[in-house]
Amino acid sequence: MDRREMMRTTGAALLGATAFPLRWAAAAEKKPQKVLYFTRNCGYYHSVVRRKGDQLSHSEKILVDLGKQHGFEVTCSKDGTLFDGDFAQYDVIALYCNGNLTRPNKAKEPPMSSQGVQRLMDAVAAGKGLVAYHSTCNCRGTAGPPKDGVDPFLHMVGGTFVRHGPQQKATMRITSPKFPGMQDLGESFALREEWYAMRNFPKDLHVILVQETAGMKGKCYQRPPFPSTWARMHGKGRVWFSSMAHREDVWSGQPFQQVLLGGLAWALGNVDADVTPNIEQVAPKAWQLTN
Repeated sequence: MDRREMMRTTGAALLGATAFPLRWAAAAEKKPQKVLYFTRNCGYYHSVVRRKGDQLSHSEKILVDLGKQHGFEVTCSKDGTLFDGDFAQYDVIALYCNGNLTRPNKAKEPPMSSQGVQRLMDAVAAGKGLVAYHSTCNCRGTAGPPKDGVDPFLHMVGGTFVRHGPQQKATMRITSPKFPGMQDLGESFALREEWYAMRNFPKDLHVILVQETAGMKGKCYQRPPFPSTWARMHGKGRVWFSSMAHREDVWSGQPFQQVLLGGLAWALGNVDADVTPNIEQVAPKAWQLTN
């Protein structure tokens, strides 16, 4: 694999779990866990995952640095052929992708094959963790027929992008306060972000954060509150998604890093959480696109 397509940074030695803030839970085994962060975009290329030459992108640097602080290794790649090979060494696959996973892009970064998409989904179903950010809910794969009219890759992720309006400050309502990463955040928090409107939510979602839509500007937000961050089981695999992560300042600060680390710790299996489906209780009109 081309060196530019694969950069690995080894995290610091694991410390005891009590050395970490509440948002993080370390592995019980005293060996670094491995995270593959795959950030290939097709079509619009998000700035937080765009590299300049051989330099890692903004979000890659953030995730690598968090790994150094908390004792996990992060491998960053934009080479989709990796999923045709052996990726069993990674404990979690982290995705920040956009567009069709199997098509060429302007950066000439190797796409995934349809077989690679299926191998990824099969690995998650068999127990590998998956965390996904922002535009990953706007991806398409070519593995298998749509399930209930939804691309099977997006069914695994748990929701489908519709569109977004202007960037603005909006509120995230916490609907699972005991989920890792939610400690000390109160009942809600607000930040400026590019907020996604989404649909096609499966009823097995455990919703962690709900997008409050009241007072938001933009036609796509004129609808009842809907999930923004969630967890679900895909077979034996733990899947965590957040529609946040568009802006550099969101990646660089709190509460996003705390939320991110909590989701990653859960997906890695370092901490358990109650992920009983709750979407019908906390966002009962999530499937209603207009008020």
